[in-house]
Amino acid sequence: MAKSKEIRVTINLECVNCAENSEKRCRGISRYTTQKNRRNTSMRLELKKFCRYCGGHTLHKEIKK
Repeated sequence: MAKSKEIRVTINLECVNCAENSEKRCRGISRYTTQKNRRNTSMRLELKKFCRYCGGHTLHKEIKK
């Protein structure tokens, strides 16, 4: 019996500014966990989320687990 692929998958989003920026409020990298529909969104997801380390809304990109 073949293994079926799940349509909704859990992904991790990571702040792009945290890795590049050395002058931020605190040390760390902001990460969020969310789900996406694999059929509707086949490309990597990019969302603007709040980063507590940068102190504002920044771009968060999907990363590999």
